[in-house]
Amino acid sequence: MTTLKIGSHQSFAKGYRGLYESMVAQGGNTLQFFIRNPRGSKMKSWDEADARFLKERHVDILVHAPYTLNPASDKDYVLEFAHAAMREDIERLEFFGPQLYNFHPGSHVGQGVEKGIQLVQSCLNAILWDDMATTVLLETMAGKGTELGRTFEELAAIIDGVRLQDKVGVCLDTCHLHEGGYDIVHDLDGVLRHFDETVGLHRLKAVHLNDSKNPRGAHKDRHEEIGKGHIGLQAIEDIINHPALRDLPFYLETPLDNDGHAKEIALLRGLRHEA
Repeated sequence: MTTLKIGSHQSFAKGYRGLYESMVAQGGNTLQFFIRNPRGSKMKSWDEADARFLKERHVDILVHAPYTLNPASDKDYVLEFAHAAMREDIERLEFFGPQLYNFHPGSHVGQGVEKGIQLVQSCLNAILWDDMATTVLLETMAGKGTELGRTFEELAAIIDGVRLQDKVGVCLDTCHLHEGGYDIVHDLDGVLRHFDETVGLHRLKAVHLNDSKNPRGAHKDRHEEIGKGHIGLQAIEDIINHPALRDLPFYLETPLDNDGHAKEIALLRGLRHEA
């Protein structure tokens, strides 16, 4: 039986040791966090001893890029921040060896999908380097406004123009998929088959496990507690046990505190089937 790799998005307020201790307290075995202010540009000062504490525990981690980052913007200073912040984040993450870095592909803000895709490609081609250990993940999006990454085809188009494609993968967000119009409740096999045909299942590296406050196709991106939304507990159980997904790391981004995430992790472990 393969152990469920599950954790939640953690606060970085107490540093790397705090991340690890919070993960353990929740019953998790992986974790996600922002390495800098998610709505600004400030990065926490480097403390190598603190970082080494986490590194020596050999925990798989996923760092999430800040929400303010938009590599498809029409403004030069926004593009410059996206390039600089992502490169700096990844350089710091390299300390931990082969780990994951996830970002929202951004919004084309009226320039058009094709132009937006070109800008994201340019960003990735500027910041990735040949011998990096980190894998950079494009996240599936719900399709608000001019968001990119609302379809598998858009993700595939972005990756197609990246020079170092072996450094790039995808993170599926269950809420985003559902609100983006993909029927993961009644046709999970079909959705994953479409993903494989379009992007390739070999590029799938992580899953954001969230229920949804809205019905399928709402394009609003509103996360809900596990089993309390329009995706529902049965579909969540199917997701964590699906042969194409079960060995991936799952990250909770549900609107709960640490105690709430601990209860969700215990619930999900109870839904795990023997392989």
